[in-house]
Amino acid sequence: MHPGEVLREEFLIPLDMSSGALAKACGVPRTRIERLANGQTGVTADTALRLAKAFGTSAEFWLNLQNAYDMRTAKARIAGDLAKIKPVIEKAA
Repeated sequence: MHPGEVLREEFLIPLDMSSGALAKACGVPRTRIERLANGQTGVTADTALRLAKAFGTSAEFWLNLQNAYDMRTAKARIAGDLAKIKPVIEKAA
């Protein structure tokens, strides 16, 4: 799930808040929140800090959502390459 979907489904819709209203509260351009909520862009540290302050969450909450999304999409994208990599260090017993 993209962090923008979490923003939209868990915060904006339940609060009946528009992207524009959130952008104004956060002091950012409306398009930043719209692109995030539509999954067109990711959460930056700057945006995470602003969302955390606006919603009473932690910035880490937003960054962790972004990191998990990035890891899932990267893993899917390079799965074939990952399968070809042999460990260079054996796991300890």
